[in-house]
Formats: sequence, structure tokens, C-alpha cells
Amino acid sequence: MKPSEIIAYAGIVAGLIIAATVAIAFLTRPAQAADEAPLVLARDGFFYVNARTTKVDGKDYVSHQMYVEVRIPAKQTHPYPIVMVHGGTMSGTNYIGTPDGREGWAQYFVRQGYAVYVVDQPGRARSGYLAAAYGPMHNVERGNALPRFVAQEKFKRWPQAALHTQWPGTGEPDDPATVQLVASQMPAIADFASQQFLNRDALLALLEKIGPAILLTHSQAGAFGWPVADARPDLVKAILAIEPNGPPFYQVEFIGPPDWFKQGNLALPYGITAVPLSYAPPIKDASELKMVQQEKADAPDLVRCYAQAEPARQLPNLQKMPILVLTAEASYHAPYDHCTVSYLSQAGVKPTYIRLADIGIRGNSHVMMLEKNNKEIAAVIAKWLDEALPD
Repeated sequence: MKPSEIIAYAGIVAGLIIAATVAIAFLTRPAQAADEAPLVLARDGFFYVNARTTKVDGKDYVSHQMYVEVRIPAKQTHPYPIVMVHGGTMSGTNYIGTPDGREGWAQYFVRQGYAVYVVDQPGRARSGYLAAAYGPMHNVERGNALPRFVAQEKFKRWPQAALHTQWPGTGEPDDPATVQLVASQMPAIADFASQQFLNRDALLALLEKIGPAILLTHSQAGAFGWPVADARPDLVKAILAIEPNGPPFYQVEFIGPPDWFKQGNLALPYGITAVPLSYAPPIKDASELKMVQQEKADAPDLVRCYAQAEPARQLPNLQKMPILVLTAEASYHAPYDHCTVSYLSQAGVKPTYIRLADIGIRGNSHVMMLEKNNKEIAAVIAKWLDEALPD
């Protein structure tokens, strides 16, 4: 073969390799990336709120700050932004992507014309950690995600766990999607009550900066959202409580069959939070809030709920905005989110309760915003918002 022919042949081979590489990349990239047009933004950035100075051993440090990531669409068609607050062990990354590389709820709602603010809780991830201000730190074990989020159908610690089908991977410990999730779990403030006060204050600072907004809370953050809305009902236009922290008063431990549930610690002494709320008639201390427990659960696969002893005190400030409580079919919240809804209803609040299984969306875990059908669930939330807050 002549040198010129060798060069030409090498060029052809190189071209075929490049073409094959491009084709493989196209075929293996997330489907959503191919389906969605590029985001067109008026602003894409971040800022901090609620920073203050804490003196330790004669030196000044910054504490209490909350990182806020902002995306504002070029065509903003809804007047109120959505503030997205992540749950325990997690960070704001829950909303900006999935473990298999698809877009998250932040991008979805930006595409729907909402400005979106995604936060990292104080003391978590990009918000930083100051032990002198926050106390001991808690690190989550690597295996925590498997029985709770990723492969709960294999562990069957609660009755609905076997229904899980939506995780975007095999659920094995070293599967790429699993690794992405466990890598995203962050050290956090060990004292849950302290987290509630810190996040209430930081979220109030954010709302005072950006104005009235829709508050989307997930899991642990549910306990932060209620006191924010209670303190400034004029700034919270709606609450999207995605499997909010609960059930009222006492935590639930999952022990598997045949008994399934065991009562845990008193974590929410004010019913739905550890932060004082504006009850009517008013109370000076949580001990004045008398509670009773159901003698029998509503169904065998549900926990026995706690409620207020009658006559029940009301939550007048939470009656001032529409509230959605949304629960997935296979989540560990499926046995008890109805208790939170009942508690709110008893206190004069009128939440909308959507069980995804009731509208044909099946098989989701607690981290539904990361699962295969995350866009389908986001569409349910968007539809509710359109009806609850017509422009």
C-alpha cells in the first residue's frame, strides 16, 4: 500500500471511530436530554442569606447562612417563584438532576415558567458547617439508602415497600445510580430541633429578600415549612408538602412483619414541628397541647395516628394558603402521611391530599423526584398549582 493510500485509509478509520463514538454517546445519553430544548434563562446564579457573625475563641466566623441557587426563565409566566427545600441527609442537588443524568424538578418548573430557588439547608453542603454554632455533626452510613430509597422492595421493612418499581437503576450497592445517590448524602447537624429553628429563620430571610413565594418542602423539611408559613402567611402563597416530616408528635420505626411499626421518639412536640406555632386558643408551651392516639389504625398497613384531644386548637395562619400533601405508593411515608393530613384538618386547615397511586402513578419511593417518572409527578404538582393559584 502506498503512503498516500495508508494516510487516506487511516483518515477513513479515524472518521468511522469518531462517528461511532458520537452515535454511542447519542444512544446512551439520558432520553430527556434529547427530548428537551435548551433552557433559556434570564438569570442563573446563586447567593447567600441569613449570614451572621459568630465569635469562637476570640475569632469571628460566619454561621447560619443558607446557600440559594436561582434560575429565572427568560419567559416567566407565573408571578410567584418556587422555593425548593430538600430533606434529611440530602442537599439541593435533589432538585437539579437525577442519579441517571436526567433533569430534575428545578428545570421542569423553570420550563413551566416559574422562577426557582433551590437551597442547601444551614449547616449542610454549600451552606457550610461551624461546629461551635451547630454542635455535633451526623454522618449517614453508606447502606442507609438501600432499604429506604433504592432497593426497599428487597428489604420489605414496611408493608408498601414491596410495591417499589421506579428506581432508575438495579438497586445494587455498586450500581452507578446507587453510587450517585449515596455520594450525594451530606453530613448534617445532629440535633433535629436545632435544624428546625435554623431553617425557619433562614427561609424567612430568603422570603423577605425575594418576596411572596410557593414553598416546596420534602421530607425533613416539612417541619421547617409549617413555622415559616405560620410566621409570615403573607409571604407563603402555597405549600407543596412532599411527604412532609411526620407523623404528628412521635416518630415511627419500621421493624418489618408481622407488627411493622414501632413508636419512636417525640420529635414534633408542637404536633407538626418542634418550633412553636400560633395555635388558637394560644399556648405558651408544647405541654399544653394534649394528644390522643387512635385505638385502631384506619387499615392494617397504616400506623395509629396521634391527634389533638378535643376540643382541638386551630392553626389560623396555616388556613390562609392552599396546601398540598403528596404521597408516593411505595414510600415509608405511605403508612402515615394521612396522619399529618388528619392533624391539619382537625386544626381547621384544608389541605389537598394526593396519593399518587390513586391517580395511577405507581411504584414510587420517598425520593420520587429522583426516579424514572419524576416528570410525571412534577406535572401533577404543576396542575394542582394551576388550580390553586390561577394567574
